[in-house]
Amino acid sequence: MNNYRSSFLSSIPPVVKNIIAINIILWLATEMLPTIMLRMGLIVDLTDILGMHYWASDKFNPAQLITYMFMHAGFNHIFFNMFALYMFGGVLEQMWGPKKFLVYYIVTGIGAGIIQQLFWTVEYHSAIAAINDAISTKMMDVPTLLAQKELFLNSLITVGASGSVFGLLLAFGWLFPEVRLMLLFFPVPIKARIFVLIYGVAELFMGVAKFQGDSVAHFAHLGGMLFGAALILFWKKKN
Repeated sequence: MNNYRSSFLSSIPPVVKNIIAINIILWLATEMLPTIMLRMGLIVDLTDILGMHYWASDKFNPAQLITYMFMHAGFNHIFFNMFALYMFGGVLEQMWGPKKFLVYYIVTGIGAGIIQQLFWTVEYHSAIAAINDAISTKMMDVPTLLAQKELFLNSLITVGASGSVFGLLLAFGWLFPEVRLMLLFFPVPIKARIFVLIYGVAELFMGVAKFQGDSVAHFAHLGGMLFGAALILFWKKKN
């Protein structure tokens, strides 16, 4: 059993292995640390600190464009992201090498964060402008309006490695287009390039449709794909 475990771990490329480890450690810390610190009379919310806030929020800092991709909202969130990282990232790291793979992973994650920020800016521009107008004209109690504005801005936060994972998915479909993949809920082999296309169109549709109760950052996923495509084209041009 130990030999199998050792063999399995040694088969995972180093960057993928370390990224998975960091994500698991931070997820466990997110789940356990608040309870431990509360017993000491302290309140610690790692998601609030390391998750990516809206750029206009007082809680935003540029480092969150990196830290947010190592945070997750629950077991299912981290499990499926890390499984996809293991499946697709391992192949890409072996082909590209550790340094190039790490650059791609971080760039697509940052790109996903930037696209999500742009989406927030467009989506909530009218609401924020209305609050600012109410404050400037003193239509209501100004301190109350300022508190509501701060509460609203601070409520916009995203976490997860999904942007980078979708970047990896795009790279895999681009570089191995004829490899056949199989979905759990649709057990029919699909060529990787078709699989990526379907996923991309589905994310665009769900992002535009904005179904009630859907809290997934679909445009961040598309941002990971977009920046991934741009980086691959850049590398291709530079040979």
